[in-house]
Amino acid sequence: MSARSSTHLVLIPSYNPGPGVLDTVRAARAQWGPVWVVVDGSTDGSAEQLQALAAGDDDLRVIVLPENCGKGAAVLEGITQAAALGYTHALTMDSDGQHPADLIPAFMAASQAAPERMVLGKPVFGPEAPALRVNGRKVSNGWANLETLWMGIGDSLYGFRVYPIAPLIRIMRGNRFMRRFDFDPEAVVRLCWAGVRPINLDAPVRYLTAAEGGVSHFKYLRDNTLLTWMHTRLFLGFLLRLPLLLLRYLKA
Repeated sequence: MSARSSTHLVLIPSYNPGPGVLDTVRAARAQWGPVWVVVDGSTDGSAEQLQALAAGDDDLRVIVLPENCGKGAAVLEGITQAAALGYTHALTMDSDGQHPADLIPAFMAASQAAPERMVLGKPVFGPEAPALRVNGRKVSNGWANLETLWMGIGDSLYGFRVYPIAPLIRIMRGNRFMRRFDFDPEAVVRLCWAGVRPINLDAPVRYLTAAEGGVSHFKYLRDNTLLTWMHTRLFLGFLLRLPLLLLRYLKA
């Protein structure tokens, strides 16, 4: 039987994930309740499949957005509705089966023990992980740590993590970015700026082949251009906040 919480929920943004999404959601529900899925304008029929699954499960909720708005926008919709119902924390995970559902209870326990902090998954890669993706993320991680004066971001891109909802909503409503692939790294940097310190926990990540049902929407040129623009903005923001960050660093 899965654990249940009135403060912490699992939030799964989903866009054309393929048939494996049902396994992902079932695995999450086996560990936790409630689980919410935000269908971000999918056109692959997964919304109807998920709604059918939710019809027999009171702890599974499916939110369907009429058009694709991006991962960050889907998360914002989910946490906004969650906050209105009194939830304080959300564990985000991908819908494609890459993230370890069996670690949901451990991540939730870490968050419940330190609710003022965010709990970040630090990916442990298997041999099947593409070297380009593994090595490429080191660039984003380096920038994220510089922009926060090394507050302890273990990995800026891994989306298996627990966020305190209230500060994340304030940050997202305060700027027009963080709505697409740039959501994960910008969220952790801006939360660090807001004083939300990270806890890092190791978590395996699976890269599924097409034969295994793996679906990737990552576009190398498009998404790396987006990340470059994001880190340019964040670095300028870092320079403006540098005196405050230095003061906080010296007091830590």
